[in-house]
Amino acid sequence: MAAAALFSRITGFARVLVLTATLGFGSRLLDGYNVANTIPNTVYGLLVGGAMATVVVPLLSRAAASPDHGASYTQRLLSLLAYGLGALTVAAMVFAPLLVDGLAPGFSTPQRTAAIALSRFFLPQVLFYGMSAAAAAVLGVRGRFGAPVWAPIVNNLLVIAVGIGYLAAGGTDRLADLTAPRLLLLGLGTTAGVAAEAALVAGALVRSGVPVRLPLDPRGIGIRRIGRLAGWVTLSMAATQVLATVATRLASGAGPGALTAYQNAYLLFLLPFGIVTTSILTAVFPRLSASAARGDTLGLVADLSRSLRVSAVAVVPAAVAMVVLGPPLATVLFAHGHSSAAAVQLAGTTVAAFGVALVPFTGYMTLARGFYAMQDTRTPAVIAVFAAAIGVAGCVLAAQVLPGRQLMAGLAGAYALAYTAGLVVSALVLRRRLGRVDGRQVVTSHLRIAAAAIAAGLAVMPAARALARVTGTAWTGSAAVLVVGGLLGAALYLVLAVLLRVTEIRLVAAAVRGGLA
Repeated sequence: MAAAALFSRITGFARVLVLTATLGFGSRLLDGYNVANTIPNTVYGLLVGGAMATVVVPLLSRAAASPDHGASYTQRLLSLLAYGLGALTVAAMVFAPLLVDGLAPGFSTPQRTAAIALSRFFLPQVLFYGMSAAAAAVLGVRGRFGAPVWAPIVNNLLVIAVGIGYLAAGGTDRLADLTAPRLLLLGLGTTAGVAAEAALVAGALVRSGVPVRLPLDPRGIGIRRIGRLAGWVTLSMAATQVLATVATRLASGAGPGALTAYQNAYLLFLLPFGIVTTSILTAVFPRLSASAARGDTLGLVADLSRSLRVSAVAVVPAAVAMVVLGPPLATVLFAHGHSSAAAVQLAGTTVAAFGVALVPFTGYMTLARGFYAMQDTRTPAVIAVFAAAIGVAGCVLAAQVLPGRQLMAGLAGAYALAYTAGLVVSALVLRRRLGRVDGRQVVTSHLRIAAAAIAAGLAVMPAARALARVTGTAWTGSAAVLVVGGLLGAALYLVLAVLLRVTEIRLVAAAVRGGLA
C-alpha cells in the first residue's frame, strides 16, 4: 500500500506541476481553480469523509459476523450513502456562490465568476468521492487494499491530460482567456478523473463478490445509530474545516499567489502522512476495530503503539527535511511555465514552516483511530473542537502580528500548535480509558528517531547552503541542492538511527522485504 500510495503521490504532484505550469503558479486563474476544486473536498470532508473513515469500518466489521457476511448490510449502507450524497451534491451546486465567497472573500469579480462556474462542474465529485470511499471501506474490511490506493493514479493521469490539452488549446494563465470551451475542458475533465477513480474501486468491489445493488429502502441498518455516530464525526470535521477555512480566507487576502503558495505547501505537508501513516492506518484500523469489539485492550494498545513508532521512522526525518530543504523543494516542483518567482519562494518558506506541524499531526490522527475503533466518536469530536479553537486563535493572532506574506508561516505555526494540543489531550484521555498507551516506549522511540533526524538535518544545512552558493538558487541549482542534501541527509539519518538503536527501522525493512517478496 505504501508503494501504491507513493506512486499515487508522485502522479499527484505531476498533476500539480502540470496545472501550475499551465495555469500559472501565482496567477488569479490558478487561485480560482484551486478554490473551486477545494469546495467539493471541503463539502465531502465536512459532511461525509470523516464518517466514512471512522464510522463505516467498525460497523462493517461487526456486520461481517452475520450469516451473509454483511452483504445485505453493505448494500443498504451503500444505498443510503448514494441517495444522501446525491441530494447533498445538488444542494451544494445551488449554493456554489456562497461557498466560493466563504472560502475566498478577497477574489475580484472575474476571479469569483470563474471560481463559481468551475465549482459547479467540480461539485459532483462529492458523490464520486463518497461512493469510492464507501467501496474502499468494504474492501478494507475484506482485507483487499489494492484498488483503493492504486485508483487515484488514474484520476491524476486524466487531469494531467486535461492540463496538457488546455495548453494545446491555446489556454494561458489569464482569466480573460478562459473561454467557454476551455472552461468545459477544465471543469468536465477534472471531474472525469474522480469519476474514473470511483468506477475502478466499484469494479474491484464487484470482483470481490459484493454485488453493487442499491435498494430503494435503505432502512434496517440502524440509521439512527449511524446518524448519532456520524454526527459527532461531522462536528469533528466541522472543527477541522473551520480552521482550514479561516487559514484559507486569511491566505486569500495576502496578495496574488499567496493562496496557491499556501495550498501547495499544505499538500507537501500532507505527503509523508499520506504515503506512510495513511497506509499503516488503512491496514491497521480494521484490526483495531476487531480488537475493540472483542474487548482486547492489550491488542488495541499494541497496534496503536506500533503504528505511532513505525510512522515516526519516516515522518520525523521528513519533517526535518521540510524545514531544511523546503525552499529548493518548492523551486524544483513549482518553478515552471507561467509560475511567479515570488510565489514559488513563498511556497518554499511555507513548506519549511509546515515541517514543524508534521509530527504532532501524525500522532494526533493516529490516536484518533483508537477512539473510533471503540466506536467513540464523541471524545475525538470534543478534542477536535478544542484543537481547532487553538488553531483559529493562532491564525488570527498571526494575521495581527505578521505583515503580508509572512502570514503564511504564521498559519503553519498555528496548525502546529493545534495538533500538538490535540495530541497531548488525546494521549491523556486514552491513557485514562485504556489504562496504558505504551507511552514510555513511544516517547523513547520518538526521541531516538528525532535525535538521528535532527543531527542529520543540522549536518545537511551548512552543506546545502555552501552548494547553493556555487550552483545558485534557480531550478538547476535547487535540484542539485535537493538531490545532494536529500541523499546525504538520508544516509546520515540511517547510520545514526542504527547507532541509536532505533529498532523500528527493522520493522520497516521487514515490511519492505515482505512487499518485494
